[in-house]
Amino acid sequence: MFHPICGSPIQTLLLFEQVTHRTEFIIPDFYNECRYPMRLNPHCDPVSYASAQWLSLRPGYFASSCYPDADAFHLKVCADFLGWSFKMDDWLEIDRSDVNDAWGVRDCCISAYRDPVNFQTERYSAKMCKSYFGRFKETGGPGCTERFIHAMDLWFISAAKEVDNRAKGHVDDVESYIELRRDLSGCKSCFALIEFVNRIDLPDEVVSHPVIMALEEATNDFVSWSNDIFSYNMEQSHHSTHNLVAVLMIDQGLSLQDAVDYCGRLCNISLQRFEENRAILPSWGEEVDRQVALYVEGLQNWITGPLQWSFVTARYFGKDAHIVKQDRTIKLMPKRPL
Repeated sequence: MFHPICGSPIQTLLLFEQVTHRTEFIIPDFYNECRYPMRLNPHCDPVSYASAQWLSLRPGYFASSCYPDADAFHLKVCADFLGWSFKMDDWLEIDRSDVNDAWGVRDCCISAYRDPVNFQTERYSAKMCKSYFGRFKETGGPGCTERFIHAMDLWFISAAKEVDNRAKGHVDDVESYIELRRDLSGCKSCFALIEFVNRIDLPDEVVSHPVIMALEEATNDFVSWSNDIFSYNMEQSHHSTHNLVAVLMIDQGLSLQDAVDYCGRLCNISLQRFEENRAILPSWGEEVDRQVALYVEGLQNWITGPLQWSFVTARYFGKDAHIVKQDRTIKLMPKRPL
């Protein structure tokens, strides 16, 4: 078994690439294994066009897949946030190597969330926060507003830790990576948007209940591990090891295909956990139960939404996304020069 690495970035990359022998791998059959209906918001086209003018990567389609029942106003806020999050993911995980700079982005963006009207900044990332979160606060309840900000703070903290890990050439063991990834996935803030688009504000006794938390974690895990499979090819071409597939190869000594298959099994386990916990949902009374039902359906949409989007965007599979969806085979991209 390989052990967690803490050495120079070059040493880490060399060891990682020693366990990367294959030229292709096969992804799990997510479309058959995930039986939930895949839906698309009827406002998809106009919101997608508007968001494409603001940011690329088809965030409008992504939002339409994850929030199929949102009205046009709320869907546009979600699309703009998701487009911003893609850019931030790239800036913090690929382009940035200075942890102090990552903390600076965090401080600025959190200030923008706290006061999107009066807070002034020259940082483009925080200006975008002011734009979409100023609109969020027009209808977002106090509970889901605080949950969104707290979740984003967790994301920035975990992103800064990942920047520091990369700069030091450190790769987490599997358990440490899973803990970090649950914050870095961005799912927790997206779950607050479920409340936002449905104009609900769940009581504290609901959001702190173990069954609700287990449903959220199961959804987060499915999204995270499936995304790590989808994004592995792009990330390995950048020599990135922040991916469960790569962590399993380094920490557990698995082959590429075995690591992908392991991630696929974790996805199936996540779906089982989701169904098991949905079956034991408690009751909080008629009105709160109505809100909880909307929220749980929103979590289910977050299981299927990223699957739909991943095979229509060029982010992970390029122009061959429709082919990958059919034959599930991904050919490894050449690595970029160090």
